[in-house]
Amino acid sequence: MAGMDDGDPLVIGRVVGDVVDRFVRTNNIRVSYGARTISNGCELKPSKVGHQPRVDVGGPDMRTFYTLVMVDPDAPSPCDPNLREYLHWLVTDIPGTTGAAFGQEVICYESPRPTMGIHRIVFVLFQQLGRQTVYAPGWRQNFNTRDFAELYHLGAPVAAVYFNCQREAGSGGRRMYYP
Repeated sequence: MAGMDDGDPLVIGRVVGDVVDRFVRTNNIRVSYGARTISNGCELKPSKVGHQPRVDVGGPDMRTFYTLVMVDPDAPSPCDPNLREYLHWLVTDIPGTTGAAFGQEVICYESPRPTMGIHRIVFVLFQQLGRQTVYAPGWRQNFNTRDFAELYHLGAPVAAVYFNCQREAGSGGRRMYYP
C-alpha cells in the first residue's frame, strides 16, 4: 500500500504530527455511528456520537489481533490543548476481520462533548504482537498515542480515521461547561 503524501487527509488535518507519525496503511478501519460511516474530516455533532460506534477492522485472519485507540488531541480546546490527548476509548485484542465488539474494552467509551472550538476525534488502529499484550493506562487526560504504542511494541499504526466534532449549535449560548 502507498505511503502518505502531503495531500493525505490525515496530514492535512494534522492528525499526522499531533497524534501519530507518518505511516503506511496496511489495513482498513470502518467506523460507523448508526447509518453514518465516518470519513476523514467529516463533521458529527455530539448528539450523533453519544453511543460507541461500530468499528470494523480488516486483517488477514482472526489470529491477528488489533488495538483501537480513540483520542481527542484538541482537549479542552484547540487553541489550548493542554489535556492532549484525551483518551475516549480503548479496545484491545480485536481479532482481524471482525470488529471492536469482539475485542476487549479496557477503557470504556466516553462520548466526545467539546465545549469550545472544533475538535478532531481520531481513531488509530495498531496490530498487536499477540493476544493480551496491551493493558489499560491509568488515566484519560494527557494520554500519548506514540508513547502507548512504544510501551506495548505496537509499531506504526496500520490504519487511522478522524472526524471533526463541535458542540451543538445554539445549545447554551456562550456559557462554558467544565466536566
